[in-house]
Amino acid sequence: MMGCLYKRKQKMTDGTYRELPTIWIKYYQGGRAVRESTGTTKETVARRVLRTREGDVEHGIPIVPKMGLITFEDASADLLNDYKVNGKGTHADAKRRIELHLKPAFKGKRLISVTTTEIRAYVAARKDAGAANATVNRELSALKRMFTLAVQAGKIHAKPYIPMLQENNTRRGFFEREQFEAVRARLPEAVRPVVTFAYLTGWRLRSEILPFEWRQVDWTGRVVRLDPGMTKNREGRSFPFTIALETLLKEQHAAHEHLKKAGRLVPFVFHRNGEPIRTFRGAWKTACTAAGVPGRILHDFRRTAVRNLERAGVPRSAAMAMVGHKTEAIYRRYAIVDAGALREAAAKIDGAANSVTGTTTGTVTPNQQQPVTAHSA
Repeated sequence: MMGCLYKRKQKMTDGTYRELPTIWIKYYQGGRAVRESTGTTKETVARRVLRTREGDVEHGIPIVPKMGLITFEDASADLLNDYKVNGKGTHADAKRRIELHLKPAFKGKRLISVTTTEIRAYVAARKDAGAANATVNRELSALKRMFTLAVQAGKIHAKPYIPMLQENNTRRGFFEREQFEAVRARLPEAVRPVVTFAYLTGWRLRSEILPFEWRQVDWTGRVVRLDPGMTKNREGRSFPFTIALETLLKEQHAAHEHLKKAGRLVPFVFHRNGEPIRTFRGAWKTACTAAGVPGRILHDFRRTAVRNLERAGVPRSAAMAMVGHKTEAIYRRYAIVDAGALREAAAKIDGAANSVTGTTTGTVTPNQQQPVTAHSA
């Protein structure tokens, strides 16, 4: 017996019947007719559902006709479990985006009922609220992943088209040394070493610096290391000691030894009185405003480190390995040519020209950037 598609009718108050838009399917299992909603109005999708069900029957696969019943709350729970199982560092960020923005918009809805039109309306509302394109795209990415997981689990058969916004991926923000010193001086004492380490290495704050432990400091080899799995690309990484970095680590180790003598063994290099540092967003925002550089973000240290390595003449392959950029395309987005670098280039051109003509008038010697001190400013 062949299955078929059909639409149900709803009886109206005046006694007439109205055809409902959702397509249903009828197929046979063990000689018994089974009727199930596909949750879609598209005939092509409904036929795909019917073929899947008939294939399951033919191969003896048990069928639980609950397709399309998954709600937004169920899908978001699946997403967060997926992030947790795979050890993704963005778990907390995804949870925050869901609770603050996605859940208020889609709460209680069946996932299959969320349409492209509704998603566009969500995007428009977020833009009206002042959200940046990149921020909205991160939220849409989470929503996309929810649909993908639901399809993989057989809870829905198709996902809607989710349009992404155009982003400007050019990385602009970086710190001059004076700006960095000004911001650091206005931060709480416990987090000053954290931002100093970020300024020197360009490592990621939340996933690489804050969880950093003493076992990852190799005093003999004079390097600091990240274990495989701790980094975004899941690969290990090392950064050699510089004078400033070694000074910083020695100061932190002295504090570590002081706590150890008091009976507290703290594994973290950076901490607040022995307790892990989770975040300091509020203090950071206040310090940046007070230092005259409002709106700066902690990720600017990553760009700054790349620029400083370029200025120091570090080979690109070594710089990529130290900071943790796997491809040159990504690295080039961070290797910013700023006004200071351009002035230095002009000075070198002038110097070369003067050496050819034998004159010295007008020669400019570029200011050499002094190494940042590790102690608190």
